[in-house]
Amino acid sequence: MKSQSSIFTPVLIVGCVIILVNFAIRASFGVFQIPIAAEFNWMRSEFSLAIAIQNLAWGIGQPIFGAMAEKISDRKAIIAGAMIYAAGLVLSSFAVTPEAHQMLEILVGFGIAGTGFGVILAVVGRASSDKNRSMSLAIATAAGSAGQIVGAPTAELLLSFMPWQNVFIVFAAAILAVLMLLPFMRTPQMASKAELEQSLGQVLNGAFKDPTYTFIFLGFFSCGYQLAFITAHFPAFVTEMCGPILSGGALHAAGITTTSALGALAIALIGVANIGGTLFAGWLGNRYSKKYLLAGIYTARTIIAILFIVNPITPISVIIFSVAMGSLWLATVPLTSGLVAHIYGLRYMGTLYGIVFFSHQLGSFLGVWLGGRMYDIYGSYTAVWWVGIGVGAFSAIIHLPIKERKLERPLAAKLFIFPNKLRGSGETPN
Repeated sequence: MKSQSSIFTPVLIVGCVIILVNFAIRASFGVFQIPIAAEFNWMRSEFSLAIAIQNLAWGIGQPIFGAMAEKISDRKAIIAGAMIYAAGLVLSSFAVTPEAHQMLEILVGFGIAGTGFGVILAVVGRASSDKNRSMSLAIATAAGSAGQIVGAPTAELLLSFMPWQNVFIVFAAAILAVLMLLPFMRTPQMASKAELEQSLGQVLNGAFKDPTYTFIFLGFFSCGYQLAFITAHFPAFVTEMCGPILSGGALHAAGITTTSALGALAIALIGVANIGGTLFAGWLGNRYSKKYLLAGIYTARTIIAILFIVNPITPISVIIFSVAMGSLWLATVPLTSGLVAHIYGLRYMGTLYGIVFFSHQLGSFLGVWLGGRMYDIYGSYTAVWWVGIGVGAFSAIIHLPIKERKLERPLAAKLFIFPNKLRGSGETPN
């Protein structure tokens, strides 16, 4: 099989656009919390629960859309995801009760799954050569980071001259518009003949019996917990706990005069640092053991969080933490997805990574919900930080026993592929 020499293929470019639009919309939902709550007099916890439900639905939908892509085609799965995403946004624009909004976030979550990492990274992975795969996955992941950077400001701009309901409809049109690029997403078959002959059941059975797959699944939980907690609650944490911004300093001169503004800046800094960190992780993934890189990332996250929380919270410490944590933010995604592809093959990468990603989204649900719940109980986020530190250390440890080698194909697959050779030689397959 001839490998592709160029990393920037049409598949990668289109995949980046789809993920960018997907994450730009998803990352903007926090902006709507105040206008929606103010219009209907909802409690903040009611909107937060809607976002938590969205994260959980995203996790549940990921392996479903991964399997759909592998059974009926990538394009049809992406089209279905975009249609569901748009329907969820349009219907949400008519929601007038918290319960209705929360239920409709299930549609939005499934739409994110159909146009997000699970499906797109599987397509990009299959269309990339072994040499370029890790970096291609990193570039597609970084596109999601770019979407996180532009999503909230775009929503703020649109809200300045139209109601939030209309912004939801504009976003629905945007996710449908990317479907026009699908004709350019032609994926050559990069899976081996042996992988093509295996059924999904055989691959899942082999993965579920393999302790390595369990380690990857459990290890991804803390990533979702940490990211969701920080995204949802860090601005409020900074607003309440950070020391004052002194007049005459660089931040004050730049227009960051309140801790509230600093909290918003922190999320933006995380997004910017995330792009560089993710690309660097992809570069390293082509050269070094992915399991050790992942263990190192989770160890670094744990150390950074401990140093941040045990010291006084100052504007400088917030900026340092944001840049440091941002550089490790989504660096786990290309390494985790690349590890799944390397061990279990490309044929059912979407389904296998989707199941692993469900663990990530369980963590996301708990990070968002537990953050608000424990704050209500204790009046601070300290306990939630330490839970995040604990699960981060657990993830660093559990990646170490992973066996980073290709899983042996079932005997049935070998017999099916090489029956004549085996029968003619009288050999017994290994």
